[in-house]
Amino acid sequence: MSLPIRLSLIFLPAFCLLATSFSFAQTTQGGITVGKVEIEFIGVQNVNVDVVRSNMQVRPGMTYSEAVVDDSLRALYGTRLFEYIDVKRTEVADGKLDLIFRLKSKYRVLAIYYDGNYRISEKRLKKEISTRANASLSERQVKEDSRTLFEFYQKRGFTQVTIDYTIDRDPETGFGEITFLINEGPKVKVSDITFIGSQEIKNKRLVKQMKTRPWNWLSWITGTGKLNETQLEEDLISVRDYAREEGYLDIEIHEDQIEYDYSRRGRLHIKIPITEGRQYQIGNMTVSGNELFPGELLLDAIELEEGDIFSPKLVDEDTTTLQEFYGSVGYLDCRIDVQRIPNLETGAIDINFAVNEGERFRVESINIEGNTKTKSIVILRELSLAPGMSFDMLRMKVSQQRLENTQWFEKVEATDEQTNIPQRRNFKVSVEEGRTGNFTFGAGYSSIQRAVGFIEITQGNFDMFNWRSFFQGDGQKLRIRLEAGSRSSQAVLSFEEPYFLDNYFYQLAFGFSIFNQESDFLSTLYEETRAGFEIYFRKRLIELIEGRISYSLEDVTLDFFSRIPFGFRQFFNPNEINDFGNRVESEISRVGIAFIRDTRDKILFTNRGTRLQLINTVAGGPLGGTQEFVRVEFKGATWIPIFELGQGFLFDYRAGVATAFGDTPRTPFVEQFFLGGPNTIRGYDYRLVGPVDLGEPLKDPFGNVFLDINGNPRMDPRAPATFEPKGGQTYGMVSMEYFYSISEQVRLSAFYDGGFVNRGVADFGTDWWSDNIGVGITLMVMGTPLRLDYAIPMNPIEIKDGLGDTIYTNDEGAQFNFNFGTRF
Repeated sequence: MSLPIRLSLIFLPAFCLLATSFSFAQTTQGGITVGKVEIEFIGVQNVNVDVVRSNMQVRPGMTYSEAVVDDSLRALYGTRLFEYIDVKRTEVADGKLDLIFRLKSKYRVLAIYYDGNYRISEKRLKKEISTRANASLSERQVKEDSRTLFEFYQKRGFTQVTIDYTIDRDPETGFGEITFLINEGPKVKVSDITFIGSQEIKNKRLVKQMKTRPWNWLSWITGTGKLNETQLEEDLISVRDYAREEGYLDIEIHEDQIEYDYSRRGRLHIKIPITEGRQYQIGNMTVSGNELFPGELLLDAIELEEGDIFSPKLVDEDTTTLQEFYGSVGYLDCRIDVQRIPNLETGAIDINFAVNEGERFRVESINIEGNTKTKSIVILRELSLAPGMSFDMLRMKVSQQRLENTQWFEKVEATDEQTNIPQRRNFKVSVEEGRTGNFTFGAGYSSIQRAVGFIEITQGNFDMFNWRSFFQGDGQKLRIRLEAGSRSSQAVLSFEEPYFLDNYFYQLAFGFSIFNQESDFLSTLYEETRAGFEIYFRKRLIELIEGRISYSLEDVTLDFFSRIPFGFRQFFNPNEINDFGNRVESEISRVGIAFIRDTRDKILFTNRGTRLQLINTVAGGPLGGTQEFVRVEFKGATWIPIFELGQGFLFDYRAGVATAFGDTPRTPFVEQFFLGGPNTIRGYDYRLVGPVDLGEPLKDPFGNVFLDINGNPRMDPRAPATFEPKGGQTYGMVSMEYFYSISEQVRLSAFYDGGFVNRGVADFGTDWWSDNIGVGITLMVMGTPLRLDYAIPMNPIEIKDGLGDTIYTNDEGAQFNFNFGTRF
């Protein structure tokens, strides 16, 4: 065949195709319209035509557009009802184009059945799967549902469960029936977990790294004691990481050889074979590339030492420590590479910290972003860096923490920012405003105050003079609370300016509080009313110690239900008692000085730290008022974590001494110390630990006590015993508590409380000692801890008459206390 003929045979079809396409394009561009739009199903039709048309954008009579057709195809595929869709285009007369959409429907789910589920209902299983009746039948989704059911059964303790499925498709109807085939097997509990081959690392320590735990009496709360294969895989990763941090870098866990022992009925013993390998230690430690600081100084700044167990995590932490060390003097770009060098002679791992110091930077300016309502000056007051200072990375972190602790913002981010000026960086602070005000109301119940209702308004970012921003943005604190209950009521207005007179240098806080409180749960003899105000100044003194000086003036009224018992009159000045002898009106003018040191990791559900508080009070004298006394009280609490996060011990220790001076015969009754109740010694009712009114002996004019025939003091009939708590001028208390946090919302505890209250000044004898043991649970309810405690008294106070009969005891049986708030 000649060359021209062969070329003609090649190019002629291509030319015809090109001509056809060009003609079609010209027709399309010329405004061809859509004629008929038909729907044609391939095979069975199980989708309504109206459903198809509702997902199509192309309509008869509209101008034809390939883009509209493509949109219709995407929309139909998006319904997930079709396996295949095609469009057939046919040119007809009058410049129209008929379209036929050819569709092949997916099978639909007619019904879902469960076979073999004897222990768990079908209704409960339906909640776990995603496949639903009348939806598209996807075998991939059915397979995922099968896996979901398997994991669900495992969490319920059915560790030997097997789940399969069948799909019965009907080509005539286009529907399919799904059956999940379930073999539940016995419900078992994990009884033991043993690591076979662990020579040096104790089995118990390895198990503690796992969330899969043997069953115990708390499993009904914690959910442990069940096998979940996915969780077990994650646990083995945790065990491997733990062993490596202990220096066993070559540890191997043979997951393919794990043995599940079901030899005991209802029990599962998991046996995990491992190979520990050797334990590596740190050899020689050196520093290279350092010019600013000597190597000895840098090595002294880190925790690791030669001979320590090699821990990758601690090595990384020490690397960060060295970077922060350089960052504290402005070397922001300092980079430190850790070179791990195996020492073949000693078998240890030598470490070299290769330092690239970079340049030193200073703060150019401070840029604040995102503060839509908080004033920039308020944010600047919380920062530890200022323009011109060396760019200290530690100060930058402290600044971020201080802003986060204000609780003004949802998010705080402090970073350095590049500038065009050599060795200068901007300090950039980005914030996201949070909700700082709250309006709350509600009702509650406690074992002391009984039923109570309240309304409270708080604003932690208050601005007294900025009405345009709804009084927000200056960092002030405002609190208004109204409370009314069956045994108490109160109204409180408090305000604090954290930077008095806008003086940043002194950082002196000023605040005041106005209050009115009424209580009748303090005693069965009287009701108490306190009304007055307090003003104070507060300042951080040295390190973590905060000082507070205050002045308060309050009127205290005691309304007795009958005449004041003779045994209580010694606490009051004659001019404070009314003519009827049933009301006491005192005016207390006092100055208080307090020192507080608080290192707690968090206020609620504390795990570690200490809170110490020393409170000194002087009333009367040149300050005026009707009472003159001095009061010193110490309160301390220490949290020590043990074993693992969420467990630990709490030690609470308190003591106080009070004394009167001048014309006041004894420390005022309302300023005496009392113990007993949910916040002190929990095994005794409120205020029942300490001296009580036992009446007064009958005396002659010379002060001699009259005795009866048995030699016991004769009681004055004018002063019979009321057995009401009288408090004391000295007290001491200790509390020891073991706590275990199940979650961030629940904490269990077992505790011991003990203490005494004595009448004398600085009398630390234990004649009135009472103590108890108990258990408790703390629950977070709407952001407030609810404490439930059950305590049993151990050494109650008993007072007997001359015949040996008990006339008084503070033992009222086991106490169940529930109260909102914390003890500190």
